[in-house]
Amino acid sequence: MATAIHSLTTTEPPVLPQNVEAEAALLGAMMIDNRIADDTDKLTADHFFEPLHGRIFAAIKSLREHDMTATPVTLRPMFEADPAMKELGGPGYLARLTGSGAGLIGARQFAQQIYDLAMLRTLIQVGRDLVDKAMDTSKEVNPRGQIEAAEEELFKVAADGGSETSIKTFAQASTAAIQMADRALNSGGGVSGVTTGLSSVNAKMGGFHRSDLIILAGRPGMGKTSLATNIAFNAAQRYMQDDMDGIDPKQRIGAKVAFFSLEMSADQLATRVLAEQSRISSQDLRMGKISQSEMDRLVVTSGELQNLPFVIDDTAGLTIGQLHTRMRRLQRRLGADGIGMVVVDYLQLLAGSGSRASDNRVQEISEISRGLKTLAKDLNVPVLALSQLSRQVESREDKRPQLSDLRESGSIEQDADVVLFVYREDYYVAAKEPKRPVEGDDAKVFEDHSKWAEEMNRVYGLAELIVAKQRHGSTGKVILKFEPEYTLFSDYAGEYSSPSYE
Repeated sequence: MATAIHSLTTTEPPVLPQNVEAEAALLGAMMIDNRIADDTDKLTADHFFEPLHGRIFAAIKSLREHDMTATPVTLRPMFEADPAMKELGGPGYLARLTGSGAGLIGARQFAQQIYDLAMLRTLIQVGRDLVDKAMDTSKEVNPRGQIEAAEEELFKVAADGGSETSIKTFAQASTAAIQMADRALNSGGGVSGVTTGLSSVNAKMGGFHRSDLIILAGRPGMGKTSLATNIAFNAAQRYMQDDMDGIDPKQRIGAKVAFFSLEMSADQLATRVLAEQSRISSQDLRMGKISQSEMDRLVVTSGELQNLPFVIDDTAGLTIGQLHTRMRRLQRRLGADGIGMVVVDYLQLLAGSGSRASDNRVQEISEISRGLKTLAKDLNVPVLALSQLSRQVESREDKRPQLSDLRESGSIEQDADVVLFVYREDYYVAAKEPKRPVEGDDAKVFEDHSKWAEEMNRVYGLAELIVAKQRHGSTGKVILKFEPEYTLFSDYAGEYSSPSYE
C-alpha cells in the first residue's frame, strides 16, 4: 500500500515536509470509527499533502455533516470517476485504507502531525514568496511594506486552527466573569474594564471592556479627538499609578495605550496632551504666547510624564492589515504586560487591504470595522476608534447625532459594541449670535442679543456624551464639562437641562 501511495507523489528535491502514511492511517481510522471524523475540526482538506487524501477527507466530513455514515461503501460513488483513484485500482483503495486499523490507536497524534507538517509547508511557501518579492526590483521597492506583508502572512499561519483555543467551558467563562466583577468591586468606582478617568462615564459604562470595539463619533469641532486623548491619557496615567501602588495586574483598571494618530503627527498629539495636563492654552503654546512661569510648568509636566505608558504611531495611510501587524509586533516586544487599550484616530483614514479598495468605499469601511473588531478580540483589549459623521446632521433642527449618521457604512454600527457621540450645543448656539447691539439700536436688537447671551450662558462649556449603543448596558447620555482653551473634558457636577435624547 505504501508503494502505491508513494507513486502518487512527486519527490523531486527538495522534498516538502510530509507523511502520506499518517494521512492514510488517519483516513482509515475515520472510516472505521466515525467519531474520530467528528473530532477533527482542526484539519481541512488543504492540510493533506496528497490531494486524493484531501478529497477523501472532505467527502467523509461532508457525509458526517449530513449525519450520514462514512464508510468505503458510502464513499464509493463519490470516487468512481476520480482519475487518481483509478490509478490505484479504483474505489477499492478506500477499503484498503481501513485494512490495518493502525490509525485507531494514534488518530489524535496522526491528525496533529498532519496539521504541523501542513504548517511547515505553508511556512516554506511564505518564505519562497518573500524571497521572490525581495529579488524582484522591477516594481516599486518597498522593503518595509514587504516585511509587514510577510508578518501578516505568518500571523495567518499561526492563527490557522486557533478556533479550538477559543472554545471555553461554562466554568471557564464564568470564572472570567467573576474576575471582572471582582475587579469592578475592588476598583471602588464600579469599573470592570479600563477606566476612562471620567467618573460619570465609568458609572454609565463600567469603563471600556476588553475585546470591545468602541466607536466615538462626532461632527468636526465637537472635540472627539480631545476626548479620545483625555481618555487615553487617563488610562495610561492610572496604569502608572496602579503600578507604583503595587496593585495586582488582574485588579488594575489602568492600561498601557497605543495611539494610532493618522491625522496628527506624534509631536502635535504630545503638545495637545501636555497643554491639557499643564492647563496651558494649546493655541498659545503653538504660537509661543506663554509666560516663563507657564513654560516652567510645561517642563515640569513633561518630566512627570516621561514614563507614561503611552506610545504613538503617526504613520499616515496605514491599512487595517498593517495596523494588526504593528500591534502584534508591539505586543511581542512588551511581553505579557502589553498594550491594554488601542486608540485609532480616525477610522476613515485607514485603508482596506485590497489594491482597488477605493473602488468600493462602503465595502472598504466594512472591512476596516470588522478588522478593528477582530483586533479587539485577538488582543483582548478595548479598541477606541474615532469616526466621522455624515453632513446630514447639519440639515436637522436637532443636531444631536443618531446611529444612522455614521458615515459610509452601516457595518460600523453593526460591528461596534459601543457607539458614543460627542455633542456640544454651545458650538451651534455660538454660530447663531445675532447682531451685537450698539447705542442707537432699537429694543428688539437688545432683546434678541440678551436672549442669545442667556442661552449661550446656559450651554457654554458643556458637552453631551451620548451612549447610542451599548451591548453591556443601557443607552442614554452623560454631561461633561469642556474647557475649550485646554481641550480638556472632565466630570460635570452642576445641573443641565436640554431636550431629552431618544
